[in-house]
Amino acid sequence: MTVPPSIRLEAADLSARLPSLIVAARNVAQTVRHGVHGRRKAGSGETFWQFRPFISGEPSSRVDWRRSARGEHAYVREREWESAHTVWIWFERSASMRFGSSLAAATKIDRAAVIALGFADLCVRSGERAGLLGLTRPMATLGVIERFAEALATDERLHGASNAPMPPSARVGARSLVLLVGDFLGEPAETERMLRAIAAEGSVGEIVMIADPIEEAYPFTGAVEFLHPMGSMRFVTPSAQSLRDAYLTRLAAHRDELRRICARLGWGLSLHRTDASPAETLLALRMRLSAPEIGAYRSA
Repeated sequence: MTVPPSIRLEAADLSARLPSLIVAARNVAQTVRHGVHGRRKAGSGETFWQFRPFISGEPSSRVDWRRSARGEHAYVREREWESAHTVWIWFERSASMRFGSSLAAATKIDRAAVIALGFADLCVRSGERAGLLGLTRPMATLGVIERFAEALATDERLHGASNAPMPPSARVGARSLVLLVGDFLGEPAETERMLRAIAAEGSVGEIVMIADPIEEAYPFTGAVEFLHPMGSMRFVTPSAQSLRDAYLTRLAAHRDELRRICARLGWGLSLHRTDASPAETLLALRMRLSAPEIGAYRSA
């Protein structure tokens, strides 16, 4: 396959930024880990969670006699849930994700990479296996951020910058968790077909929509030239402000449709703006997508 020079340049650019993205992902994951004090779910494991009163009808073997001897009631020692699950992660690397305005702290693709890599680190440190959809097998190594970055750099060197707005077709397996990060500006019907294919295998997950603040503020006035991310189309208007209401209405309708699609399939959908802290989004994701809650999350 012949890769155009422009695509090779974009791929080389991402590869050059990967070291700094690795550092950013590791830092944000470490920040979030300080905010997550265990998953706080009773289950089969070795880590102590709490004592609770013994309930009549339970097996007496569950009673912690040393704790119970200190009072008048019997107590049960509960442990935290420890169960390895597979988490599949994908983030969009299409042309629209390479956009970054003066209002943003990062381009959309860089922020998506930090969230995706940081989430992989959190999952592995919680005892789960994480895989990069279409690029790696699930792994439980603490060096998962570096391994993912290496797979991304290799893929970009061999195939050029990806312009796929959707994840590749790949088996994820039943009861897997799936995190998809991108701007999802394509047709909602295409997103729905992709999610249904994943959900058909018994998996569940969440979409994180990445948005640049300028895409929501629409501060344009006067004569403005709008360019397609791929450079294939351009539109010139002498009065950009006259399009603002129609644009914002269409943007809201697009997001509402994606929310309805996700709700029908039991998936979650959240929005992350690139002028916001990635740590807040990562913490919310980790709390919502904790493995013991898979069944409850699917039925939401």
